[in-house]
Amino acid sequence: MSKKVGLYFGTFNPIHMGHLVIANHMVENSDLDEIWMVVTPHNPFKKKSSLLDNHHRLEMVYLATKEYDKIKPSDIEFSLPQPNYTINTLTHISDKYPAHSFSIIMGEDNLKSFHKWKNYEAILDDYSVYVYPRISEGIIETQFDNHIKINRVEAPIVQISSTMIRNAIKLDKSVRPLLSNEVWKYIDEMNFYKKKNFFKTF
Repeated sequence: MSKKVGLYFGTFNPIHMGHLVIANHMVENSDLDEIWMVVTPHNPFKKKSSLLDNHHRLEMVYLATKEYDKIKPSDIEFSLPQPNYTINTLTHISDKYPAHSFSIIMGEDNLKSFHKWKNYEAILDDYSVYVYPRISEGIIETQFDNHIKINRVEAPIVQISSTMIRNAIKLDKSVRPLLSNEVWKYIDEMNFYKKKNFFKTF
């Protein structure tokens, strides 16, 4: 049976309640049947010390979404060449799951720079885009106003960021309300994002 699947891309470093609020709202208030949380892999050619390994971030997405029937983790980009261009991912995933119809989930901030994406015209030729509101600077290109392939979904404006969470953990502040319980436990048990202490040995 064909499904309409929205692809929600992100590093999810870590996945937080804001991601879940948006994903759940989008799938419950649009014609999408499922949301797949596509974990963007660590680019091996770039040093990002704060970005956890792929399998850790995928595990956190699994833990955060396992109780949501309509929200699924996806590692589809892990096997694709770097850097990951959305058009390449869409072509690959459409070939792999030909019975499904795929769309992109993005915030309004990304729509403002969408004209800079590789082959954005081809994306709009073959795929729909679902946009949720975000507070951000800049303007949306007029070509995207009332575009037949761009669907705006009224959703809560969430001002939580993974960067904010990582920084709070480094400062030993509690972030439990911002994370699902199992994700918080995983981060705490694995000692992720904490400021590393260096001791001199004499």
